[in-house]
Amino acid sequence: MNEIFDVIIIGSGPAGLTAGIYASRASLKTLLLAGASWGGQLMLTTLVENFPGFPEGIQGPELMTDMRKQAEKFGVVIEDEDVTGMEVSEKPYKINTASGAYTGRSIIIATGAQFNWLGLPSEQRLIGKGVSSCATCDAAFFKNKRVIVVGGGDAAMEEALVLSKFASEVMIVHRRESFRASQIMQDRVKSNPKIKVKFNTEVAEVLGGDKVTGVKFKDGSAMEVEGVFVAIGHSPATKIFAGKVNLDEKGYARREGENYKTMSNIPGVFVSGDVHDHVYRQAITAAGYGCEAALDAEKWLTEEGH
Repeated sequence: MNEIFDVIIIGSGPAGLTAGIYASRASLKTLLLAGASWGGQLMLTTLVENFPGFPEGIQGPELMTDMRKQAEKFGVVIEDEDVTGMEVSEKPYKINTASGAYTGRSIIIATGAQFNWLGLPSEQRLIGKGVSSCATCDAAFFKNKRVIVVGGGDAAMEEALVLSKFASEVMIVHRRESFRASQIMQDRVKSNPKIKVKFNTEVAEVLGGDKVTGVKFKDGSAMEVEGVFVAIGHSPATKIFAGKVNLDEKGYARREGENYKTMSNIPGVFVSGDVHDHVYRQAITAAGYGCEAALDAEKWLTEEGH
């Protein structure tokens, strides 16, 4: 742990692993702190059909395992450790973990964001078996099926509209008596004949054994569905960076560099992937951001004389 790495990457989803591949191929001594539960959101995904290069699709965990093997092939040192803190008041920077500390000349933050779930045991058990948080990723699997979307913001409206292109019926379930979504999104939903709305309703349980067969609501009623899409927001994994790098009002890391698009407010500290991107949130865009951050880090290190 006394050696100094050129780049320390925090996070092991598509952004972090892609950054590792690019950094190591640029002959930078690269450490990737993957976390005890490595691989990001794709480890909870079954078939991925929209990642280029896989015409028959690929299982999410398999895709991440292949990315990890590719990073290791090019020399990335990967440690499955959780980061507990970051010290950037002086150079070289220091990253703390439960087992010690690592030193690096630059840092790429690629910790991603977590979907906010309902917190039901039945929901967690059926993730990838009919429970999803990404219509863009999974809508095609629900062609001519009945699904519900849980939420009341713009994200929920967008999920419902995407699903309406495939599903036979979409029901938006919202716990309040009115949506908080923008009016234009509400108007689009209301004008769509496939979309129905159920206000003042909360899901109590997701029903099904090997796959979703229905939902039970807190008022005791039930509904047969084959898909449950949860759209109640995301939480970026940035708590340990608060007070170190600038965050926006939602907690996402800001990219503020003038000469380096991916740099944070701290010179040599870059941000990449869903940790800053609350718009696209796709594996392929995260990988692209990882590429950008590694190229920026390489250029910055060169200009700093390393």
